[in-house]
Amino acid sequence: MTVKLNHLQGQRIGVVGLARSGLATVRSAIAGGANVLAWDDRESARDAAAELGARIAEPEDWAWPELSSLVLAPGIPLTHPEPHKVVGLAANAAVEIISDIELLWREVDARGLGDQCRFVAITGTNGKSTTTALIGHVLAEAGMRVSVGGNIGRSALDLDDPADDRIYVLEMSSYQLDLTVRFRPHVAVWLNLTPDHLDRHGDMTGYRLAKERIFANMGAHDTAVLGIDEPVMEDVAARLVEWGVPILETVSVEENEGASFFVNSEGRLIESGEPSVSFAPLPTLRGRHNWQNAACAYGAVRALGLTIDQVMTGMQSFPGLAHRMEVVGRRGRVLIVNDSKATNADATAKALATFEPIYWIAGGVPKAGGIADLAEFFPRIAKAYLIGQAAEDFSATLSRKVPHVIAGDLQTAVRLAADDAALDEAAEPVILLSPACASFDQFPDFEARGDAFRQAVNVLDRSHQETSA
Repeated sequence: MTVKLNHLQGQRIGVVGLARSGLATVRSAIAGGANVLAWDDRESARDAAAELGARIAEPEDWAWPELSSLVLAPGIPLTHPEPHKVVGLAANAAVEIISDIELLWREVDARGLGDQCRFVAITGTNGKSTTTALIGHVLAEAGMRVSVGGNIGRSALDLDDPADDRIYVLEMSSYQLDLTVRFRPHVAVWLNLTPDHLDRHGDMTGYRLAKERIFANMGAHDTAVLGIDEPVMEDVAARLVEWGVPILETVSVEENEGASFFVNSEGRLIESGEPSVSFAPLPTLRGRHNWQNAACAYGAVRALGLTIDQVMTGMQSFPGLAHRMEVVGRRGRVLIVNDSKATNADATAKALATFEPIYWIAGGVPKAGGIADLAEFFPRIAKAYLIGQAAEDFSATLSRKVPHVIAGDLQTAVRLAADDAALDEAAEPVILLSPACASFDQFPDFEARGDAFRQAVNVLDRSHQETSA
C-alpha cells in the first residue's frame, strides 16, 4: 500500500537514505506528483529508487533552492556525533529537514481530515514496540480502522491511505521525533527514559529533548500519557504542566500512587484513586514492565473512547511480540519463554523479576558491566546455562552464587535446562532464554537467536513424543 502525497503535487523534494522508509517516501511522493531527487551510498538502493522514478544524483549536485524539503532517513545523523554533510547543504539553502511521518501527517491535514483521521504516537526507551502493537490490537478488536507502523512493522507511508475514520498508531524513535516539525498526535504516549542512543543526541539532555517533541504541537483536546517512574519523567510531567498541555494522564507501577493510572504490586490498576481492572491475568503481559505498557495503552485507548470492557477484551487476546518474553511452549508444568530481545542486563532484569524458579539460558557477546547488576535476582535462578563468548565471564560472576554449567551452544542449553526443569517440583518452573548479551557471536541478530531457541524447543517436543510412543 502507498499513501499518495497529493500535497506535494508539483514540488521538488530530496530524499537521503533509501532503506525501508526512504523508498516508501520516494514511492509516495512520486505517486502524489512530486519530483524526487534521491541519494544513498549503496548502489542497490539507488537503483531501487531510480526504478520508482526518482532522479539519482549526489546531494552536492542538487539545485537546493528549488527544493521544498529534505526527507532524511532516521538512521542518518542530524546533529551527533556530527551532522551528515547533507544536513549542512539543506541548512545553507534554508530547506527544512523532515521525516516520512511528518509527510503523512501533512497529507492528512491537507486533505482536511484533521480530527477525523487520528494519530496515536508512542515513544520511550523501552517497551514502545509492545505498547504500539498492544494499542493497535485493542483498537482493531474494538472494530476500529487501524494502521500500525512507523518504527515497527511497515513504514508510515506504506500504511493505508488516510480516511476520516482511520487511526494511525505509530511507534516513534527519538531519531524520528528529531525530524518532526508540525506533527500533532491526538494521543501521545511516552513510557520511560533511560540512557540510550547518546551517541546520536550528545547527552541525556539532547535525548530527552528529542523525545519531548512528541508533545510539541498538542491541541486543546489532545491527550498526553506519561510514565513517571524515573525522576527525569517526573520533571517532564512538570514541564508539560508548565506548557499547558490540557489533558495529562500519568502512569506509574512504582511508588506514585497519585498517578492517573497506578498499578499496584498485584497488577491491579488504580484509576484516579479507585480500584479498576487487573492486568495480572493477562497471559502475554507478565511482569511490572509489561503492566506499565498495559497501563499506558489503557490510558491511550480510553482517551480514544473505548469502554473498559472493550479494552480488556482486546488485551486478553493480545498475542504479544516475538522474542519479548514470548511464551513458546509448555512441557507439563514447565513454561518455556523466549526473551531473546533482552540484549543487556537491564532488559534481562525485567524477565528475571517476573518468573521463579528460573532455568536461565544466558550469554552471547557481553555488554559493558556484564551481569553483576543482576545479583538481586540470583535467588530466583534455580540453574543457569551459559552460552557464547560471555560464558566464562558470566560463570565467574555466578560462581558460588548460582548453580550453573557452561553449555556452549543454545541447543545444548535447551536440552540441559529441560532435563533439570522437569525434575523441579515447583508449580511452574520456567526455562527462560534472556541472554543479557548481543547475539553476533553465534547468530545474525536476536531474531535468529530466538528462532533457534524455538526450533530447539520443537526438537525437544518431537523427541519427547517419539519416546512416549
